[in-house]
Amino acid sequence: MEQIDTSIGVHAPDFELPGTDGKVHHLGRYLREDLAVAVVFLANQCPNVQQYIERLKQLQAEFGDRGLLVIGINSNDGTESPEDSLEAMKRFAAEHQLNFPYLRDANQDVARSFQVCQTPESFLLDQKGVIRYHGAIDDSPGNSHEVDSAYLQQAIAQLLAKESITINSTETKGSSVKWRSP
Repeated sequence: MEQIDTSIGVHAPDFELPGTDGKVHHLGRYLREDLAVAVVFLANQCPNVQQYIERLKQLQAEFGDRGLLVIGINSNDGTESPEDSLEAMKRFAAEHQLNFPYLRDANQDVARSFQVCQTPESFLLDQKGVIRYHGAIDDSPGNSHEVDSAYLQQAIAQLLAKESITINSTETKGSSVKWRSP
């Protein structure tokens, strides 16, 4: 996959990836079925991701019936970070009882095409596949009780209500993606 512009207002790159459920997941299919898709790049070993898993599950539970699908993607190199292998992801998904697809980007093409730098890093897409929000999930990675601005949740609510998204880009904080050695 080539690296494309993933700015607000452009079409997100399409992808087809295997999931921890043993199925192949295609972004285009979800865009035909759902009103919005939140693509969140995750890593099992990232402390911030571990803090956000319950919040992501809550977003899926809160907005799933209204047309949202959260998709988690792990792009970390399995050699550099063995705790991010597909088998480790399956254990992670079961342990945390994920209510959204968790996909493996083993060749890192999807992360490169989205120009991802850190985990967690989120992209909210409308039904046409246009990026409407990019950045952090909220402003408190360490403590869900200290959230002042729930950026992704607010963007989802505004998108599903067909309103303008007031904050469409924020800075992410987390662990860097573990890239495969050349």
